[in-house]
Amino acid sequence: MSEESFDYIVVGAGSGGCVVATRLVERGARVVLLEEGRNDNDPFIHMPGAFIKVLATDRARVYESTPQKHAGNRPLAVPVGRTVGGGSSVNAMVYMRGQPEDYDRWRALGNAGWGWNDVLPYFLKAENNERLAGPYHGNEGPLYVSDPRYRHPLSLAFVRAAQEIGTPHNDDFNAKTQLGVGFYQSTTFDGRRGSVASTYLRRVRTSPKLTLRTSARAVKVVFNQSKASGVVYKDRSGEHVASAAHGVVLAAGAFSTPKILMLSGVGPGGHLRELGIAITQDLPGVGQNFQDHLDICVPGTSTSYTSLLGQDKGLNAVRHGLEWLLFKSGMLTSTVVECGAFFDSDGDGRADVQMNVLPLIDPNIVRTAEFGHGLTLNPSFLRPRSRGTVHLRSPNPDDPIVFDPHYLEAPEDLQILINGVRIAQKILQAPVMRRLGIKEVLPGAGADDDAVAEHIRSYTKTVFHPTCTCRMGTDAMAVVDPQLKVRGLEGLWIADASVMPELISGNTNAPTIMIGERAAEFIGH
Repeated sequence: MSEESFDYIVVGAGSGGCVVATRLVERGARVVLLEEGRNDNDPFIHMPGAFIKVLATDRARVYESTPQKHAGNRPLAVPVGRTVGGGSSVNAMVYMRGQPEDYDRWRALGNAGWGWNDVLPYFLKAENNERLAGPYHGNEGPLYVSDPRYRHPLSLAFVRAAQEIGTPHNDDFNAKTQLGVGFYQSTTFDGRRGSVASTYLRRVRTSPKLTLRTSARAVKVVFNQSKASGVVYKDRSGEHVASAAHGVVLAAGAFSTPKILMLSGVGPGGHLRELGIAITQDLPGVGQNFQDHLDICVPGTSTSYTSLLGQDKGLNAVRHGLEWLLFKSGMLTSTVVECGAFFDSDGDGRADVQMNVLPLIDPNIVRTAEFGHGLTLNPSFLRPRSRGTVHLRSPNPDDPIVFDPHYLEAPEDLQILINGVRIAQKILQAPVMRRLGIKEVLPGAGADDDAVAEHIRSYTKTVFHPTCTCRMGTDAMAVVDPQLKVRGLEGLWIADASVMPELISGNTNAPTIMIGERAAEFIGH
């Protein structure tokens, strides 16, 4: 077993890990960045419109839940990034921070320094926005944020239709309010994906202070009494130990970070004892509090426009590929999820439904319909009430976790999705949709609430936002303190979406990058 020594070990080269590693190297630290997946050299990673293809490769890992009682007894699949750049290399690139109230809620839960006014400077520090400036946007950070280079006619139709039913237009979902409809800004630049690998990590990738190990899966943290002193990891050549003079940062995501902790003896004491794992620190909150966004498809067929369906095959694929390779323009610069809207469905003045729009009908989602071209409206709830768990299957690190998200267990989650379906149905009946010959496929305009609920249970799916399994706080169930240090231990921090105490109201990439920025500032101070 070989051994190397560094100042810091960062586990996971995703949205949090790349940020932390970059900032530590820029401060002069010697850092090894361990990534279970391969490098981000798949060309589809860098083509925004090809991200769905990347999700079908080994650059993503799919976690399958236990059968979900409230979702038709189906296991639901949650893909996460498994390449340098992590989720930012495989996601739909939507740049969304959430609502100020989300972070004020974090502060109210016992996390001093995490209110909206506390975190906004770190969003600005990270951001390099091509169009927007002022108090809500940064223009000098590593993370490129840009407007869409391509807008599909069906996306334009949705934006217009939502306004026709009374939804205000919103030109900036990251300013004063999320409410309204419009086109998303995205983490892209010059027609390319702007992952944390191609923005943050690129700044230090050739530095002698950075060692990047790919295909390197962390097994457990090594402790010297209560101080994290290293990491055991496996790669193609066998098992190795990396030692850390100053500490270890876990940024492996909401599934792998609690798994690594539990394999290291840090987690719920009863669960670890059952598996014969020696307890380093009894932290009952490890693997608890899992939260995720679910959405539901409301598809409509179109007789007027060709959708994105089939554009990745034959001569179409060749034409679009050449246009992107030669000019970084055309359909492959589309993020696919080009636009969306936020709605207040319960009347409290705060958005509780996000509606993403795909300019296609996905036959893998709605298998019972007759398809042609069309679009799919995907309403999702923003603040789930249901809470799930992540546990070890065995003490063998090669075994997958046991993942029970308890999706739709809280009745409020189902009700908000029903509300979202009703809004989507109104949009599909707007004047512009009728002129374009767009007709709802499912659940059907005449469906009552029971039928809509059954549609949701049969077809709801994840929006790929797993979070909250190592939440921060100051109570007994908290895993990290508000400085992101694992409670009761020294030299061990977490810098990924697992530390969120509650899921934010929107996409999770930008908040995870913010968490990485804050972690880098806490570490060593």
